[in-house]
Amino acid sequence: MNGLQALAERYLDSWNQTDEHRRREHFADVFTPDVTYVDPLRSLVGYDALSDEIAAVYEAFPRLTFRLGSAVDGHHGIARFTWHFGAPDAEPLVIGFDVVIIENERIRTVYGFIDRAPAHAVPEELIREGAILVGALRA
Repeated sequence: MNGLQALAERYLDSWNQTDEHRRREHFADVFTPDVTYVDPLRSLVGYDALSDEIAAVYEAFPRLTFRLGSAVDGHHGIARFTWHFGAPDAEPLVIGFDVVIIENERIRTVYGFIDRAPAHAVPEELIREGAILVGALRA
């Protein structure tokens, strides 16, 4: 496994940590302290804000997890990959794509894109703006 692949897997492992203490332990290995996370729904800075967001995701979707949906591709301190969010052995509920900026082998910035999500989970204004594609996932 290459370094970028391993970092992306550690990143998603952080999102899959439901215990706040364990999640915060992962953060020091995965993110710079001033990590910035931006997607169509939110913009966050720092460990506290990111940890609160992850906790909110698992409060809303307690049995779902993140997993890699593609190989990780990158160069010059930038990497990109697709992720899936859903039940472990089922078709993903949400499919997204992240671009990460890496500094000293940790993620400094995440630019997240949501490629597919069920319409009921997406604010109406983002659907109108075309920020998120909605609808049933294809098999």
